[in-house]
Amino acid sequence: MFTHIHLGSSDVERSKRFYDALFEALGGARSWKDSDRDRWFWQKDGTFLVVGEPLDKHDSHPGNGITVGFAVDSPEQGDAWHAAGLANGGTTCEDPPGIRDHSAQGGIYLAYLRDPDGNKLCALKFMGELAV
Repeated sequence: MFTHIHLGSSDVERSKRFYDALFEALGGARSWKDSDRDRWFWQKDGTFLVVGEPLDKHDSHPGNGITVGFAVDSPEQGDAWHAAGLANGGTTCEDPPGIRDHSAQGGIYLAYLRDPDGNKLCALKFMGELAV
């Protein structure tokens, strides 16, 4: 459904370290630096995450109400993702990582972080009938 997500950053090298750690916890992703702009790309499962200077060259600001979701294979992988984010400059937000009641039988695993620029991220795993 989506091709990519672009997040602005006020410190691209700091963001690179942060997202490298998150993707390592998810089993890796191919990454490369844009040769024309100060931004990095990560590709995994046919979609892209782009983090870098805003294209309009204005200050970077996280969007209120925007959350970028990362699929995880298990609660353990989600916990590793969350820990990698905290160890690399992220901050926890929302409720602690864990399985929540959800309309899908078995619940839903969620873990929330803010990246070093304040962008809100979520690790998600449906545990019941919506499990993929």
